[in-house]
Amino acid sequence: MSILTVSNLGKSYRSYNSQFKRVVSWFGLPVKPAEEHWVLHDISFSINPGESVGLVGQNGAGKSTLLKMITGTLPPTKGTIQVNGRIAAILELGMGFNPEFTGRQNALHGLSMMGYSQGQIDQVMPELEAFAEIGEYFDQPVRTYSSGMQMRVAFGVATAFRPEILIVDEALSVGDTYFQHKSFDRIKQFQEQGTSLLLVSHDRSAIQAVCDRAILLENGYVIKDDEPEAVMDFYNALIAEKENSTVTQTKTEDGKVKTSSGTGQAKTKQVGLYNSKNQLAEIIAVGETVQLRVLVEVFEDLGSLVLGYGIKDRLGQVIFGTNTWHTKQILHNVKAGEIHLFTIEFPANFGAGSYSIQTALVDKDTHLTANYEWVDRAVVFNVANIDKNHFAGLLWQEPEIKIDRVSE
Repeated sequence: MSILTVSNLGKSYRSYNSQFKRVVSWFGLPVKPAEEHWVLHDISFSINPGESVGLVGQNGAGKSTLLKMITGTLPPTKGTIQVNGRIAAILELGMGFNPEFTGRQNALHGLSMMGYSQGQIDQVMPELEAFAEIGEYFDQPVRTYSSGMQMRVAFGVATAFRPEILIVDEALSVGDTYFQHKSFDRIKQFQEQGTSLLLVSHDRSAIQAVCDRAILLENGYVIKDDEPEAVMDFYNALIAEKENSTVTQTKTEDGKVKTSSGTGQAKTKQVGLYNSKNQLAEIIAVGETVQLRVLVEVFEDLGSLVLGYGIKDRLGQVIFGTNTWHTKQILHNVKAGEIHLFTIEFPANFGAGSYSIQTALVDKDTHLTANYEWVDRAVVFNVANIDKNHFAGLLWQEPEIKIDRVSE
């Protein structure tokens, strides 16, 4: 059974010609509003016990409105929400905190509002205080806190008891790196114990590292519900989409999704990874010197042309990326009909596993000003450890270890 089911959910904001009509509408009588603006349209999805789902979308897509309806702080205009378990949520930073109360007093109040007894609160308060790590400030007014300190207390309150569903809306982005890692460790512990997670973030790495799937909202509609890499690739292309550009996704032989976008003013004709024997390769050895060759055809006159590439791990996270803007190899005043071959040589100092390469043809240092073509999973390859000592991780390096016996 799903822990959370959202069915045909919609939210509209209405204005009326008179206060009388507004009051009458509260009783469900058919009164036509003067204006009606829908911010969410027929949203449907479900989350299973222990499943982690990322919610992504540009500002104004409707993410915060959806979360407020799920947590019960905002009524839906249409549709239903079924929750089978306790929800703990961190939405707007400091939401529900009284700035004149201390952190301890706000924690006590917050846990009481969540339905816990005084005995239960007394039992977890020392652990909550230790987890937040704000020292004597825990007994100081919240108005003296930095945003990071507020987030520490808010996260501590939301996770003092393991919920069936944990909702986090960008709040962790204001914290320091240390506490972000600490918070995600707790989230992962809860996941292992069966907690479902709904995470709202613009951080691609966080979505792909934590979530089993992702949902993309655009203009109040769900336009993508798939595995995280496919959704984040599509989202990335959507952000860069300009007039006359298109976004397409196709299934590859390995069942993954390949995302392409761009205006088409320049395109890759061929992309290949070649091993040290100058052979097109799908499997390469750890540390082997390889060449990425990208053949590009230009279809319109361009003021500048930049090639970028990124190497992604099996989760779709970029482990290395650069472009010819940063290497100061920009092509200027490129003419229609020209063909250019880019050859990039590098040692494959990666751990054993599956990787992919994304390519980008742009005008400057990013794809946000002019995206001629962006292709995710342009090349897929595997790295095998053939002649190196066993090691763990994504990075291979040759260590030099010295051991000296020291006399007492």
